[in-house]
Amino acid sequence: MSSKPIVIGIAGGTGSGKTSISNKILQTFQDKSVLLIQQDSYYLDQGHLTFEERLETNYDHPSAFDNQLLAEQISQLKRYEAIKIPVYDYVRYTRSDQTIHVEPKDVVILEGILVLENAELRDLMDIKLYVDTDADIRILRRMVRDIGERGRTIQSVIDQYLSVVRPMHIQFVEPSKVYADVIIPEGGKNRVAIDLVATKINMILDDKSAKKSQ
Repeated sequence: MSSKPIVIGIAGGTGSGKTSISNKILQTFQDKSVLLIQQDSYYLDQGHLTFEERLETNYDHPSAFDNQLLAEQISQLKRYEAIKIPVYDYVRYTRSDQTIHVEPKDVVILEGILVLENAELRDLMDIKLYVDTDADIRILRRMVRDIGERGRTIQSVIDQYLSVVRPMHIQFVEPSKVYADVIIPEGGKNRVAIDLVATKINMILDDKSAKKSQ
């Protein structure tokens, strides 16, 4: 096995449960060398646009993400180099001035709706997962998140879902599951799938630990 860190991509539609799966894996390995990177941190900086123009941005289109920076930083992590993750301001709809210093780990989980859509990111992954959940469940979860965590109104969430989120899911997110090594139904409630992924990660970590002790 390569001495490079293992990169696991976890994709799926909004509210599919990919974040829940990622967090449960992290909880399982909280004392070990596992790192979570979220694609949402890599929305493009929009400081040059007016607030009204930022509101018109299609945040579910592949062009909304700074995938070049994301790929560069994943490559750095695979070389065991530290990175500075950008912080996105969901109130101002642009990148903030802050960054988060992150040290490399043996296992990197890359999570986001479109991480499997981008060929450069896929080429950096060792394991590719797609979380597949019914649309009605996904929209309800998105409403809870956007209203509770991001200060959106019910009507704004509905309007955005119908005009942008759903069309982009059909055009870009759903087709990307053909690249997945494993498709996980029902998101974070699929305990069997989570256990299987955790078992695989454990094997990777044990192998690396054995090599380091040689």
